[in-house]
Amino acid sequence: MFIDKVVVEVRSGKGGDGMIAFLREKCMPKGGPSGGNGGRGASIIFKAVRNINTLFNFRHSKVFIGPDGEKGGTKNKYGHKAEDVIVEVPCGTVVYEEKNHKFIGDLSIEGQTLVVAKGGRGGRGNAAFKNDRNKCPKIAENGLPGENKRLIMELKLLADVGLVGLPNAGKSTLLSVVSNANPVIADYPFTTLEPNLGVVNVNKDSSFVMADLPGLIEGASEGKGLGLSFLRHLERCRVIIHLVSMEEESPYENYKMIQNELKSYGMGLDKRPLLVVASKMDSEESEIKFKEFKKHFKTPVIALSSLTNQGVKEIVSKCQELLAKTEKFPLFTNEENPEVKVYDAYANEKPIFEVVHEKEHVFRLVGESIERTYGLINISTDEGMLRLLNYLKKIDVESALKQKGAQDGDSVWLCDFEFEYLE
Repeated sequence: MFIDKVVVEVRSGKGGDGMIAFLREKCMPKGGPSGGNGGRGASIIFKAVRNINTLFNFRHSKVFIGPDGEKGGTKNKYGHKAEDVIVEVPCGTVVYEEKNHKFIGDLSIEGQTLVVAKGGRGGRGNAAFKNDRNKCPKIAENGLPGENKRLIMELKLLADVGLVGLPNAGKSTLLSVVSNANPVIADYPFTTLEPNLGVVNVNKDSSFVMADLPGLIEGASEGKGLGLSFLRHLERCRVIIHLVSMEEESPYENYKMIQNELKSYGMGLDKRPLLVVASKMDSEESEIKFKEFKKHFKTPVIALSSLTNQGVKEIVSKCQELLAKTEKFPLFTNEENPEVKVYDAYANEKPIFEVVHEKEHVFRLVGESIERTYGLINISTDEGMLRLLNYLKKIDVESALKQKGAQDGDSVWLCDFEFEYLE
C-alpha cells in the first residue's frame, strides 16, 4: 500500500537533574561541593534512506519517545547522555508541525538527517556554582524538559519528469515503454491509483527518473478525485509531460482544464518546462484531431503511439535536453525556510513574562523565558528558593502584578509553583 502522508508524535527526552553533594573522604573531610551535571536527554532524529519508498511503516508506529538523560552523581560524576532515537524515513520526505503547518525540513538526500525534537539540556550540579563568594553552594539545576510535537510527514517523490493528464490518457503505457516500470494498465478510468516510478536509460552514461501520477480531473487542485493527494509529487519534477488523448471529443479543452488545475495548485507547476504529447495516435480520426490540436501551440507537439513506438525516442530525447538546462525548483522560499533567519536590531523583543488574571484573586505568570528559568531552578533547598525569589525580584514581577490590580493575599502561580502576593 502506498502511503504518502501521515501524522506522528515525537517526544524528546528530559535532561538529567544536577546533583547537590559534598565530598567527604577520610583524608578530605571538607572536600567541598561535588555534585555532577545531568546528561542531555535523547533527541528524535529523522534520517533519509533509499530502501524505504513509502510512509507505510508509520501507520502504526506513530509515537517516538526519547529516553531521559541520567542525573548527575557524587564526586563530580556527569550523568550519561541518553542515546538519540534515529527514525528512518524515505528520501523525499517533507516535515511540518501540525499545529501551525510550519515547515521544519526537507529530507531529499540519502543519509541526510533532521533533528525534529531536541533533547533537554542537563542541569548543572552544585560543583558548577562554586565561586569565591560562595564556596559551599547548596543549589543545583533541574534538567530542561524535552520537546513534544505532532508532525505531518509528506512524501514527495524524487522524480525528474512527471506525467500528467486525464484518466486513460496513456501515461502508464508510456512509462512502461520507456522504462523498466510495470504499472497496471487497463482500459478504464483511474487504473493508476498510486504513483509509479521508472528509470529511463537514455544511454550508458545518462538516465532520469519518470513518474506516472493518477489521472487528474477538473477540481483536482481543490481535492476532487485523486488529484490533490498526488499533485504534491509533481513539486520536485523539473519537466512535466502533458499527455492529451486524441480519442477524446475535445482534446484542447481537456488540455486547458488540466493546465488550469496545475496553476491553481501553485508551487510554480505552471512555470515548469512543458512537453505536450498527443497520445493514442492509432486511428485516422486521431490524425484529424491532431492536426487541429497542434494549431493552438507555437511550439511543436509530439505525436505518440505506444503501440508502434511512434514519438517515443523524440520524447526521451526532448526530456534529456530540457533536464540538461533546467535547475531544480526549490520547494520553499527563504521566507518559509527556518534556516534563513533575518534579524532586526530595531524589532521589539518579546517580554520576559506576562501577567494573566485568571479569576478573582488568582494571577498567573506566563512566558517562554520565565517558565524556562523556573524549570531550571531546583527549589527543594533554601538556597534554591532564594535564587528563584531573587530572580522574580530582578525582573520586577511585583510591579507587574500591582499594575494588573493584584491585592494583598492574592494567589500567584508560576507553572506549578504558587506564592502569595504581599503589598
